[in-house]
Amino acid sequence: MRDILKHYKQPAFLICVFVLAFACGSQTYIINKLGVQLIKLPIPLRDSLENLDSYDLSPYKVVKKHRIKNKDVLENLGTEEYIQWGFEDTSVDKDSALRRCFLFVTYYTGNPDQVPHVPDECYAGGGSQQLARDQVSLDLTLTDPDAEKTISARYLVFSQKSRNIWQQDSKFSVMYFFHVNGQYSGNRTETRKIMGKNLFGKYSYFAKVEWKFYGHNRNGLVYPDKKDTLAASEKFLSVLLNVMDKDIWPDWENANSKD
Repeated sequence: MRDILKHYKQPAFLICVFVLAFACGSQTYIINKLGVQLIKLPIPLRDSLENLDSYDLSPYKVVKKHRIKNKDVLENLGTEEYIQWGFEDTSVDKDSALRRCFLFVTYYTGNPDQVPHVPDECYAGGGSQQLARDQVSLDLTLTDPDAEKTISARYLVFSQKSRNIWQQDSKFSVMYFFHVNGQYSGNRTETRKIMGKNLFGKYSYFAKVEWKFYGHNRNGLVYPDKKDTLAASEKFLSVLLNVMDKDIWPDWENANSKD
């Protein structure tokens, strides 16, 4: 025991302890002095995602609402503020590949996970094979003059094996982007950068907006090509984000102006 205590009393050991203690104390002092906020506070949505269907979303009509019943899946999702809704575009033909749209929105706030779930991994984990990936720009028609009119989004193409041996494997696309701390982001890496730059803000949040188009005809499920998908996305998001920007997303500027 005495031999062990001798090691602790060695000058080199004591110097190391002092240096580490000084470094930790200095770091805490500098962080507090500069006003860096390591712990972020939650910021609420203006209105719940569940209330989205109370707004005018025409020509889109909500036809189905999905809720996650599996507790393990919900826990893995990491939030209870989400919607999984099926829409119908009443302005196109009933057998069009653009007739239906599946929308999946998740919202995280406070100190959200820096590694948000993305379809790139989720669909692959579900057995689909990713065939293509592209970063695209979408030009939107929005009523708010200060709103972002062009946003970046991720475009993915997957292949899903058919359970029917007489049918070909289906090929479908999925798109998504993020809304993070008052701005739009087209991928996970950019989302992390935006959150990482928020050193002095008290709040932090991000939401993932994911969607895909499909239709039904006499041959079963049908999916649009890339050109039609991008055009339909600009149409759909121009309606959706007109509401989200005004009535759903957190009031980021107002919350930060009070600090």
